[in-house]
Amino acid sequence: MRVKICGITQPEQSIAIASLGATALGFICVPTSPRYVTTSKIRALVAQLPENIDKIGVFANILLGEIKQIVVDCGLTGVQLHGDESPAFCYRLRQALPKIEILKAFRIRNFEHLQTTTDYLQYVDTLLLDAYHPQQLGGTGKTLDWTMLQQFNPNCPWFLAGGLTADNIVQALSQVNPSGIDLSSGLESAPGDKDLDKVALLFERLRSRE
Repeated sequence: MRVKICGITQPEQSIAIASLGATALGFICVPTSPRYVTTSKIRALVAQLPENIDKIGVFANILLGEIKQIVVDCGLTGVQLHGDESPAFCYRLRQALPKIEILKAFRIRNFEHLQTTTDYLQYVDTLLLDAYHPQQLGGTGKTLDWTMLQQFNPNCPWFLAGGLTADNIVQALSQVNPSGIDLSSGLESAPGDKDLDKVALLFERLRSRE
């Protein structure tokens, strides 16, 4: 199972989290986020990461050209769209960046909203399901209704996100079966400052399930 730790802001934490077992790191390219990092900062964050770590930029409602520029400048391997991007936008992004993984995030309000993910399946590589918040795009600490996802079985990989912590991850994974998990605020001492003890405990709990 893939484990993505998102909202990385410090190079030393980037390296430490990769060594603890993360398969993907996420970097927030949304200026209004408390976890926002500039292009030069992302380059520093990925500089010493192993080749096999997925490096994913998180974007929301910005121009395709800006996304492409940041991906190229920073050597990112994936793009996570966390705004109101349409299937057509995802298609154009795929044409512009054919070798880059495209993840589309959805802030799920209810079961009917969950059904809208099917509109994107032919245009993206991976879905990410996050908790809905009327003002914030992510990192809210709110959990999804996991029972709603028990029958969710799209024909592409998907990440479970939304309020996951070392304390609730085993319970979450006993109810749903995602391809990966995405954590941010649940592993922090402050926005953008990861608590490495919490990260280590997360991987300990995940190993206990194997």
